[in-house]
Amino acid sequence: MKDILEIKNLSHAYNQGIPTIQDFSFSLKKGEIVAILGPSGIGKTTLLRIIAGLEGVTHGEVTISDKIVSNKNFLLAPEKRNLGLVVEDRALFPHLNVERNVMFGISHIKKRESLAQEYLSLFKVAELSKKYPHEISAGQQQRVALARALITNPDILLLDEPFGALDKNLKSELYTETKKIFKDKDLSVLLVTHDEEEARYFSDRIIEFRKDKIIIR
Repeated sequence: MKDILEIKNLSHAYNQGIPTIQDFSFSLKKGEIVAILGPSGIGKTTLLRIIAGLEGVTHGEVTISDKIVSNKNFLLAPEKRNLGLVVEDRALFPHLNVERNVMFGISHIKKRESLAQEYLSLFKVAELSKKYPHEISAGQQQRVALARALITNPDILLLDEPFGALDKNLKSELYTETKKIFKDKDLSVLLVTHDEEEARYFSDRIIEFRKDKIIIR
């Protein structure tokens, strides 16, 4: 399988100079789901933000689809990286209904309404298309956020604790459904989580962030 993402000798530090990531190398293959596992405050989300283009690097480089997007001297803008991002709080636009939230990133497509309905149906929330985020449940909001991220056909889907605010039963249901969708669409996915059970169930491989090192397993 082809590598969709390659990270070479990556290091990162915030202004105080304390490194969050040191000399880290990793590659993500097309269609692979990888979990980034570890406790809060250890660098997991920082790695996701670097890949997304929201943080720079102090050393090394990041390549997406054979194109260098980050190194010490260069940072390609997030909107030019063709990535999907879903975070724990969903980040839906409160003034837009469900359908318009999903269509937000495809305003240039002529048949965007029918495409939005297709993706809402995929995540079993098509009947909610005219409702607003505050009118639907947390689980339904997360399905809408996933539909919005996938509709743009991203090279890589980045998930930052996407199931963290959901109850256990709802998590299990979404795990099963979303993993099947990702595999059916041959999506490359990076999932940040502190839940080892979630990481084991959801992913093909795990990057484990520990206090003194990063382990790929």
